[in-house]
Parts: sequence; structure tokens; C-alpha cells
Amino acid sequence: MAKLRFAVRKFEPFERAMEKCWAAYQALYPSDLEMEFVPLDLEQLTEAFFEKKGLYSGEWDIIHINADWITRAYETRGVAAMDSMLLQNPPEDEEHAWCESLRALQRFDGRVFGLPFHDGPECLVIRKDLFDDPEEQNRFKECYGRPLSVPTTWDDFLDVAAFFTRPADNLYGTVFAGYPDGHNAVFDFCIQLWSRGGDLQQGETSVKLDQPLAVEALDFYRHLFKADLGLHPQSASYDSVQAGAAFARGEVAMMVNWFGFASWAQIDHTSAVQGQVDVAPIPSGEGGVSSSLNVYWLYAIPEGSQHKQLAYDFIRFAVSRQQDKTLTLAGGVGCRYSTWCDAEINRMIPFYNKLAELHETARTLPRLANWPQIAHIMDETVTAAIRTNENSLSLLEKAQKKINVWL
Repeated sequence: MAKLRFAVRKFEPFERAMEKCWAAYQALYPSDLEMEFVPLDLEQLTEAFFEKKGLYSGEWDIIHINADWITRAYETRGVAAMDSMLLQNPPEDEEHAWCESLRALQRFDGRVFGLPFHDGPECLVIRKDLFDDPEEQNRFKECYGRPLSVPTTWDDFLDVAAFFTRPADNLYGTVFAGYPDGHNAVFDFCIQLWSRGGDLQQGETSVKLDQPLAVEALDFYRHLFKADLGLHPQSASYDSVQAGAAFARGEVAMMVNWFGFASWAQIDHTSAVQGQVDVAPIPSGEGGVSSSLNVYWLYAIPEGSQHKQLAYDFIRFAVSRQQDKTLTLAGGVGCRYSTWCDAEINRMIPFYNKLAELHETARTLPRLANWPQIAHIMDETVTAAIRTNENSLSLLEKAQKKINVWL
């Protein structure tokens, strides 16, 4: 009797959706096949895949893998190509299922090494009940001399965050995920850079941090944490999931975070802001444009798996129209066009059809096998900016020297 082991991104909606998906699969295709779901957080996943060699040892048969890591997995021959299985038995409506931005990062040399599981992208998430409240609108106009509106610039963002910060009511203007896990603080820094008109890549250098706009981006981010500007007090210790949970508890007026946390807060029965959520483009700096970040999760098959066909059969079922919708109803973010336009989904989550619009401005991180190592250097730099008084240019110059070793 075969048994599949599945490394699942630890997040209760994901875990719930995978259990439902497996039950539906077994109901449709009864067998003695067993499935073991193993929920792991971000650091545990990378350790299990790479440091512990789980991609190669046969420990895992199916994995949730972040698009940030797929290049490393491919270049170390850790994930299996799906092309022959896709050709023989393609997913439902495969040709028109997903937008190009959810297909590109897992393609190498014309081959496919994963299928979309959970979509981002990052956006500005707001509480409509606060922004639409006439009393709040009057108070804001009295304080700032202009109407209360969803901020489109970072200066406006700071004003709105300060306005909604009321510690006595356990309400804060915003929250950022500053926990040093090599991910969200790095994403936030990149968004600050892009939204000011900057870019990580400069000429032939794929990651260049010692540049003026990067200094400006880091200065702004560290100022958020060091000054009393309406930031949730747990921001430095929160990862993105915890930041999203704080928003869902009603502790935050707005946040820059993943689209999935907006949809989760909108529909989850435990959410204090259920039915009162909306999304908008991320603010921009002077001379910049709103920029989102396209990082998504994939289903993939480790090269070491002894059950590749069985693993693919389940993945093919999991990316079907119905299961993509089920994931969304559980609190994840489905990746198919059909889910984005689904009438029931859009009745429950009226902003769901904005996903296509967000993808239009979504950018991707450098496609490098050693990106995780580079990201950790950047993460250490952001953390140092928050915790020390060393000037930003000095921190970025030190980081660049370390990054050059990897480049």
C-alpha cells in the first residue's frame, strides 16, 4: 500500500483545504493510497528541502514550494519535470487556466516543474468600515484639512496610519511583517525601492543595493519602525501570517500584505472585520509608480519521490476548477481565471476580480538559484536598520560586499 508524504505550507486555511481536497479525491478515486500532510512554516520548509536534502532523499512526494525557491530546486536537480505527465493527462482546461505570470517562474528550458497552488500578489488591504465612517471622515478632515481617502502615496500612508492609531482601543494604523525570516521584510524593502522608481538590477549586476533609491527605501522602512508613526507594536516580531491575523482581529486599519490575507479576513467566520475588507494598489513614492510583488506557491514533485505518477495524479486533481475554488472558500487564493471571475466568490469577496489588475503591476524577484542566501543578507540588513543607528548607506554597502560573493 503506497503512502504519499506532502510538505504543506503551514497556514490553517491551506491545511483545511488540502484535507478537503484529499477527501474529495478519495471519494472520486477510492483506493488504499494514504496521504500524510506535514505542515511546516517557511524556515522549516527550506530546511527540509535543502539543508536536510528532502528533495533528493525520497522523504517527500509532494511539496508546496515558493516561486522564490524553485530556481534553486531546479538547478540542484531537486524537482521533477512534469512534461510527460502533463502531455499524457493535462489538468482541466490547462491551456487557458492561468495567466502567464503564474506560469513563468516554474518553467526552465521549456519544461514545467510545478503547477500553481496559491496566488499573491501584494496589495494595500484596508478596512472599509473605518474609511467609510462619516465620523472618521469628519475627524480626518479637521486634522489634515483634506478628505479621508485610501492613500496613494507613502506620505499620505503615514498620515492615515497616524490618524487611525489609538492604542487605548487596541487599534493601529498599519502593521508590517518585520520578523527576520528572509522573506517579508525583504519583500517590503523591494516594494519600497520599486515604488520609488528603482530596481534591484543595475546593468549587469542582478542585485545592487548601494544605490541612492535603495538608501531612500531603507530610510523610509526603518523610520516606520523607529518613529511613532502608527505601527502595530508587534510588527518587528510578526511574520506575514501573524500580521494578517492582527488585521483580521480588527487591530489594524490598513496593511501592505498578500491578497490572501484580505480574502481570508473578508470571509472567515472568526474575523472581526468579516465583510468589511477591500484592496487597493500599493502607494508609491515621489517619481515612482505603484508596484506589486508576484510571489506565488506551487505544487511540485521532488526528484527523490518514488511515487511521481501518484503524486501528479493528486496534483492534477488539486488544480482543477472545483478544488481551486474550494481553496479560495477555505481562505487561500485560487490561481485560475475561473476562480477570479466566479460569481459566488465575487459575491462573498467583492474585490476578488481585482486580482487580474494587480497582476498587471506585479513584479518578480531576481531568478537566481542563490536568491535565498542573498535574501537573508538583505533581511539582516533591514533588521540592522530597524535595531541600530548605523546609517542606511553604510548598511547597504556592507550588504553589497556580501552579496557580491554570491553573485
